[in-house]
Amino acid sequence: MDQFKGQPRLPEFAVPKRYDIRLKPDLTSCRFAGSVSIDLDIVAATSFIVLNAAELTFDSGAVSFTHRDSSKVIKPSRVELFEADEILVLEFPEAIPIGLGVLAIQFEGTLNDRMKGFYRSVYEHNGEKKNMAVTQFEPADARRCFPCWDEPACKATFKITLDVPSELVALSNMPVVEEKVDGNLKTVSYQESPIMSTYLVAVVVGLFDYVEDHTSDGVKVRVYCQVGKANQGKFALHVAVRTLELYKDYFETPYPLPKMDMIAIPDFAAGAMENYGLVTYRETALLFDEQNSAAVNKQRVATVVGHELAHQWFGNLVTMEWWTDLWLNEGFATWVSYLATDNLFPEWKIWSQFLNESTEGLRLDGLAESHPIEVEVNHAGEIDEIFDSISYRKGASVIRMLQSYLGAEKFQRSLASYIKKHAYSNAKTVDLWDALEGGSGEPVNKLMSSWTKQMGYPVVSVKVNDQKLEFNQSQFLSSGAKGDGHWVVPVTLCFGSYDVRKNFLLETKSEALKVEELVGSQIAGDQVANSWIKVNVDQTGFYRVKYDEPLAARLRYAIDKQLLSTADRYGILDDLFALCMARQESLTSLINLMGAYRGEVEYIVLSNLISVSYKIRRIAADAVPDLVDYFKQFFINLFQYTAERLGWDPKPGESHLDAMLRGEILTAAYVAVMQQASKSNRSGYESLLKVYRETDLSQEKIRILGSLSDTPDPDLVLEVLNFMLSPEVRSQDAIMGLPTSPEGREVAWEWLKENWERLLKTYGSGFLITRFVSSVVSPFASLEKVKEVEEFFASHGTQSIARTLKQSLERVNINANWVQSVKDEKSLAAAVKELAQRKY
Repeated sequence: MDQFKGQPRLPEFAVPKRYDIRLKPDLTSCRFAGSVSIDLDIVAATSFIVLNAAELTFDSGAVSFTHRDSSKVIKPSRVELFEADEILVLEFPEAIPIGLGVLAIQFEGTLNDRMKGFYRSVYEHNGEKKNMAVTQFEPADARRCFPCWDEPACKATFKITLDVPSELVALSNMPVVEEKVDGNLKTVSYQESPIMSTYLVAVVVGLFDYVEDHTSDGVKVRVYCQVGKANQGKFALHVAVRTLELYKDYFETPYPLPKMDMIAIPDFAAGAMENYGLVTYRETALLFDEQNSAAVNKQRVATVVGHELAHQWFGNLVTMEWWTDLWLNEGFATWVSYLATDNLFPEWKIWSQFLNESTEGLRLDGLAESHPIEVEVNHAGEIDEIFDSISYRKGASVIRMLQSYLGAEKFQRSLASYIKKHAYSNAKTVDLWDALEGGSGEPVNKLMSSWTKQMGYPVVSVKVNDQKLEFNQSQFLSSGAKGDGHWVVPVTLCFGSYDVRKNFLLETKSEALKVEELVGSQIAGDQVANSWIKVNVDQTGFYRVKYDEPLAARLRYAIDKQLLSTADRYGILDDLFALCMARQESLTSLINLMGAYRGEVEYIVLSNLISVSYKIRRIAADAVPDLVDYFKQFFINLFQYTAERLGWDPKPGESHLDAMLRGEILTAAYVAVMQQASKSNRSGYESLLKVYRETDLSQEKIRILGSLSDTPDPDLVLEVLNFMLSPEVRSQDAIMGLPTSPEGREVAWEWLKENWERLLKTYGSGFLITRFVSSVVSPFASLEKVKEVEEFFASHGTQSIARTLKQSLERVNINANWVQSVKDEKSLAAAVKELAQRKY
């Protein structure tokens, strides 16, 4: 049996074809009993059957294999669960005949509190706390509910039966075919599913209300939620019905199931999960209260519903072969959710906010400890860590870059043919490139392999030299180090106007363009020097741009005079901030650029300005504490116009984006309250806690949790962090209390060390635990702290945080070097003092 230990994948002796699963959850004892009969095709001579199982118990007498042709029943001579490898090994006394048969297993398990596998979530009904049973199987936790071949390529059909208390609602992937009530219990049987992967199986049992509608072709759509919250499901229902209709046309393939249920779960680790026909969500990602929710929550519901429903085609119907291609699912669903939201709500200008996705991808991918989009995954324990900004956000960004390069129509037609070709099957990245190459006639494989097979991205440096524009590409690293990556870069540029454009592929390290080719020979040298040039038009390319000073000065002027698009104003700021952190540009040049945004009105640009200001404040506190007050005054001057224009109260008929911006400023108000709070002056803190305790809105609770630890009093920071682990805060939300104020960093680190074992026990190896590590470690800015953190995790680390820990420590090194470089800037003090005194 030991030959199967330590193997990254299951052996291929047997292929599952159909599962018949029966589960009986006990919501009082939080245990469940189950049985499964799996139709197998034995494809190689063997006396072993090896499948996945974890945290389940088995009675070896209740395991058998029946050969389909001979009806011969074989009992295993040994049944052993290797918990470290999460495999169940069955050894039989004789060889199992090749061909079809049925493996039958009975098992028991626990409804755990870790939000993975088959788990319990707690809700209130009529003032009484109750348990519900919920599944969350992606990436590799179906094995905690029933023994199975828990790999995405092992697709099968599923017939599910549940024995549950008769007063409860019981949902699964498919519609109910029969319900039999026997006293306090009922047995619910569901239609057999189409062929699908184990990670998409779903079961939810509890008390729920719902709202219902139908698509134009008869698919029944419901939104389920806690009793009393049904009205908050109406917006998501409207979005879901219209999005299913849109995707049917876009993918040229109807939604394959007869119903779509979406349900809000109070305790849920991710944002949402695309289980076939039964999508589970955090309450904040599905429910919207027209009276009290913020505009940002409305938008989040729309984009998350768009993302999960995209998966019904891209992920569920066509599934990645193995987790190496996770990005195919997540990057694509992220990109297409913007397409859907823009189609439903064009007035939201949602594509301008796609820049947030790109920026998060660029930030993570600027680390030496990043990973390629197509990442090697050898073991189930490594999968959680790649549900990150590379798979989702860089993935979405390179798809947008490719769509922009190929054109929307060719891209859509090619996608539809890819879906049809691989429906009910599995695919790899190269299959998508082949479809797009075939449909467009462009060398997609060659263009895209440089973006998905190597990590990182380029910075394209541009300067004017003797009537020529010179371009140079090199790998961008936030550390300022030199990388050796090389890309095929789709360069776009504008010259003095969006009507004068040029596109080309930068395939070599450097290239020069004659300016007259771009704008015609009648333009003289002076006009070249005085016209702005913007590279990476509208930020559709996944790369940074570095301009020489003459070009940078013209762009500052163009921003000041509002000559550039929203996306380009955002991109120039974001690129310069990244170059400044990498010590390739000065902080002085960054704040001078920021001064040009004083009349800015667009949500996405102001949102990024706010974010950059926070980060500068942190670096300044470490590098030049005597200038911090000047920085604060400069930021107040910068945002005063916007704050006065918006006001505190919503205006009749104001835009969605203005409402979103007020939400950001409201969060800043909560932070401002906590900036004044301390152990001895608790009134502001207590008033925020009161709002937290009294509101029924998950979104408002999250907004408050996100500001509580921004107090400069280390003692109060500690109290807040301990509150995050109290029963008053759901374990999925505890991470919202991090990161803290700069003064609270050390307290948070001591708190993390002290509570590490408890956190590991609560979150196991899920991706939430990685967020505790990155949120506490990343804000530090000293090389001594790197050693201290390394020493602690040398004896306390786990495989599931290894990548996150390396990334966090790299960020500390970057911060430390940046602090030193800011200390050495001679011109900074004069620049920030001048900006602080300037009245806009």
